[in-house]
Amino acid sequence: MDSNIKNYLDCLMVPIPGGMEHLRDYWDEQKWISTDSKMSIPGLKGNLTETERKVDIKPFFLAKYPVTKSLYGVITQKALVNVELNSIPMVNVSWYDAISFCNLLSKERGLTECYTFDHNGSNVFCDWNAVGYRLPTDAEWQYACKAGSTGYRYGEIQDIAWYSENSESRIHKVGKKEPNKWGLYDMLGNSWEWCWDLYDEKTYGPYRIFRGGSWAESARGCGATCRRRGHPSFCIDDLGFRLAKTI
Repeated sequence: MDSNIKNYLDCLMVPIPGGMEHLRDYWDEQKWISTDSKMSIPGLKGNLTETERKVDIKPFFLAKYPVTKSLYGVITQKALVNVELNSIPMVNVSWYDAISFCNLLSKERGLTECYTFDHNGSNVFCDWNAVGYRLPTDAEWQYACKAGSTGYRYGEIQDIAWYSENSESRIHKVGKKEPNKWGLYDMLGNSWEWCWDLYDEKTYGPYRIFRGGSWAESARGCGATCRRRGHPSFCIDDLGFRLAKTI
């Protein structure tokens, strides 16, 4: 691996302290509703059941930027090594693509791969003790996004996020907006980010969670507690991912 890429990866991962995170969801007898929109759906104010989970977060590493198109290309050998690493986020990647990239990057760096597949490739298992790269859990993502803040966002949206009102209908290079208090950029806006977790297996089967909002999303969709879902094979031009790593 090129030394510039090694240095970039070493500087990319930010240590996140341990703590406790509260995850809340709202159920209207038909579907899960993100926390941000619970008061904006006509006729549903009095019909929602709230669920809350407290999750113990162990210290972990999280990348200061989402995976960029340049880094993705370098590791998958689809680009030259002398590209700009701080480029636009890699989007149009499925959840399967994201975990495959994590394993490939771990292998390139000589680290234990986190993900294994069953014999027919339909089920994916994560070794949480492995030291390779992985996706953040839903709770880890929300905890890291908040960075100790208590509001829906960790700053004024114009200052921290590219979203529908300021993005000029396009994605932007990473790191051009203000970071949160833990030095993480683009946690909100610019591109949605896949997480490890199933959304609600009983209702939605294999659908996985993604977080953070995007350049095409309204302000309401760019918040620390906003949660969306997609089939693990789903990909679109404003959905990417961010690397995590167990300490």
